[in-house]
Amino acid sequence: MELPIFFLDTLSSENFLTLNEDTSRHVVQVLRKKPLEKLQLTDGAGNLLTAEILDDHKKKCTVKIIQRQAVPQKPQEVCVAISLLKNANRFEWFLEKATEIGVTEVIPLLCERTEKQHFRLERMKQILISAMMQSKQAWLPFLHEPTDVTKVISSSATSFDTKLVAHCLEENKSSIAEFRKVKSVQVLIGPEGDFTKEEIAAALQNQYYAVTLGNTRLRTETAGVVAATVLCI
Repeated sequence: MELPIFFLDTLSSENFLTLNEDTSRHVVQVLRKKPLEKLQLTDGAGNLLTAEILDDHKKKCTVKIIQRQAVPQKPQEVCVAISLLKNANRFEWFLEKATEIGVTEVIPLLCERTEKQHFRLERMKQILISAMMQSKQAWLPFLHEPTDVTKVISSSATSFDTKLVAHCLEENKSSIAEFRKVKSVQVLIGPEGDFTKEEIAAALQNQYYAVTLGNTRLRTETAGVVAATVLCI
């Protein structure tokens, strides 16, 4: 049986740990774990510990570390820079699925046609953490603060081996499938209504390749998941 995995901001080198109240409650009251049962802990930075429950206190569960493992970082770097959405639930859905798929970085974009919303960074991080644990991973994607698309375009000059912009204008575009499994890639996904011509031109002038995600027009969050899937899997 697979062991449940839990997130802790920091993992000390001590052999005995007391879990925080939220994690203790989940372990003891939700999963009904008992002394001598095992679980795993990660800090989202590749450290994975296997632990055995000593004291099943619902607020201060104590565990003994029985194994430490360093999970190698993913050989592929995939950054999805995607416009924020008016409907926050749809953006949260994208974050969850992108984490499960295995993206390493997410940049929420502010574009000319982005419908502004209140971005709750801590809530968004919690969604990433939950998706990481659910998908049994030990690396948490890095989530940026919302950033203007022009700044992302200009600052990515040397950050990635390959840079892509997905847009809907009728012009010569490559299939995103041609860039599957490249070592280091960033893809720009625009808002509902697409990037402006000026934003697309700026990307192309900064060595971004224009790509298509298929023959149908996709919602922003769907486009983000399709791009992540093609590039990661």
